[in-house]
Amino acid sequence: MGTRAYRSERREADAAATRAAIRDAASRLFVAQGYAATTLRDVAREAGVGERTVYAAFASKFDLYHHALDVATVGDEEPVPVRDRPEVAAALEVPDPRASLAAGIDYGVALFERAGDLIWVGIQAEGADPQVRALAEGGSRETRAVMLRTAVDLAERRALRPGLGAHEAADVLFSLSSPHVFHLLRRVCGWSAQAYRAWLQRTLADQLLGE
Repeated sequence: MGTRAYRSERREADAAATRAAIRDAASRLFVAQGYAATTLRDVAREAGVGERTVYAAFASKFDLYHHALDVATVGDEEPVPVRDRPEVAAALEVPDPRASLAAGIDYGVALFERAGDLIWVGIQAEGADPQVRALAEGGSRETRAVMLRTAVDLAERRALRPGLGAHEAADVLFSLSSPHVFHLLRRVCGWSAQAYRAWLQRTLADQLLGE
């Protein structure tokens, strides 16, 4: 009984390690050469496994990309979306509005450092692949909902600058905190993560908060 349990745990651990190796290899290739140009054969070669092993773990290239993006976005394999992550709730519970906004921005910047390049892969591919487009559009809606939640919280605290409503504030958050701006400043312009974070903190505070 004990031996069988041990063997089962060992197999599960080996399978998880193989999935992680495939996921990491796929992530590197998607970022390096794009979604369309990456094949599962490429991924198998990069991961050092057989092509059948890749297909056994993931039904299609899209399933693999979706999995890699999900794990990069939240930082683990738990099926808990960003809006329900404890870090997001904790940021909203910070008593000082300015510090609350800063905590939310810190979470978003860390998310982009993990997943920004894979998100950009999807943005580039969405015009050619309907599944990727649907995934990107869903991610955009989820992000907009989180930004609106943040903006409503600031409005209820009377922390927004005079004349700025919650929906307009959410639009500002959504635009300036977008993967497009992240890509331009971090990858095209070559800003450091620290410079990008400081700029975003300063700019959003200036745009959203009152005195």
